[in-house]
Amino acid sequence: MLASPPTVLPGRPHPLGADCDATGLNVAVYSSSATRIELCLFDRVDGPETATLTLPGRSGHVHHGHVAGLRPGQIYGLRAHGPYEPR
Repeated sequence: MLASPPTVLPGRPHPLGADCDATGLNVAVYSSSATRIELCLFDRVDGPETATLTLPGRSGHVHHGHVAGLRPGQIYGLRAHGPYEPR
């Protein structure tokens, strides 16, 4: 189970995606237009969000963060904030 509230540090901008290490999960997401990216955690596929965490790091167009204690198998989703202007 995840600590409450989870510790979220800036983490690394690479590799892109979700990458587990010995202490938790690093998440790095590319978006040229998002103003904020949130990592949404779930305990089960059909359940409500159990935590919503803003990725605190940003390197160019890559939003990133490291969440201590997350392990492989964690169910998650990503939510992007910013202008919605499809071409």
